[in-house]
Amino acid sequence: MHRSGLIELETVLAVARHGSFRAAARQLGMSTSAVSSAVAGLEARLKARLFHRTTRSVALTEAGQRYVQRIAPAMAEIRGAGEEINSQPEAPAGTLRINAPGDAVRMIFEPLLLEYLLRHPRMNLDIVSEARMIDIVADGFDAGIRLAEAVPRDMVSVPLSDDLRMVIVGSPAYFAQHGKPRTPDDLAGHAAIRMRLSHGGLYRWELERRGEALEIDLPPRLVLSDPRTAVQAVRAGIGLAFLSEWHLTDDLANGSLVTVLEEWCPPFPGIRLYYPRHRYVPAGLKALVELIREKNTARRAAR
Repeated sequence: MHRSGLIELETVLAVARHGSFRAAARQLGMSTSAVSSAVAGLEARLKARLFHRTTRSVALTEAGQRYVQRIAPAMAEIRGAGEEINSQPEAPAGTLRINAPGDAVRMIFEPLLLEYLLRHPRMNLDIVSEARMIDIVADGFDAGIRLAEAVPRDMVSVPLSDDLRMVIVGSPAYFAQHGKPRTPDDLAGHAAIRMRLSHGGLYRWELERRGEALEIDLPPRLVLSDPRTAVQAVRAGIGLAFLSEWHLTDDLANGSLVTVLEEWCPPFPGIRLYYPRHRYVPAGLKALVELIREKNTARRAAR
């Protein structure tokens, strides 16, 4: 393929990724008019419109979605081939793009990021934080971070955390006024602080004990999208919440919050970094995986 053809394909992928000609232009180091011309030229050759354009937004058409899904893996292979030829294993260089939920970046991944950047001064990181599950290959990412249960089976998975646990938690003042639930049925008499999922629904409290699984769907006193805000509401005595222990470490340690029904809250596999199995792994990603495994070994040795 002629070089201009590759540029057009990269341009289409950038516009699809950002939903904006201007943002794609910034990423590619091109002018907005050059980006628009490249997309229009490809559309003319394909005899198909790839994007819906309005004055405020750019979105893939159905044909554009199919096209991007087909070309994204191929372009990743082409980029990987170039990186493999030009890379120097002793000094990884380039940009690593990772998609991860904001909580994972803040609470698990961030300490690794800082050390990674200090160890590898020629590496850049582009971290996109979002809760929705995406196709990391089609969306142009080198790796993703999600709960183990959400990682696609055809991906290489590297542990980023130990097992996690969701717990039902309240403040001592709340329990002094309303009492502690002794069974899951008792939860019906309590105020609930519920979390909203990325698709808009409310997260149900998933409980399990000795093979018996329950989904608790309480009417919410308060609905939130940010677990950190939910912790504040629980501290204030608004009600009970079902949250990951990783948000509650200090509060549980100092007694400002208390868990109930712990026997119904078993641990589950934690956070994983994942990347495509059948694709060239750039030196920068290899270096990150090595650092993660080094940290995991040190954590196990410290127990």
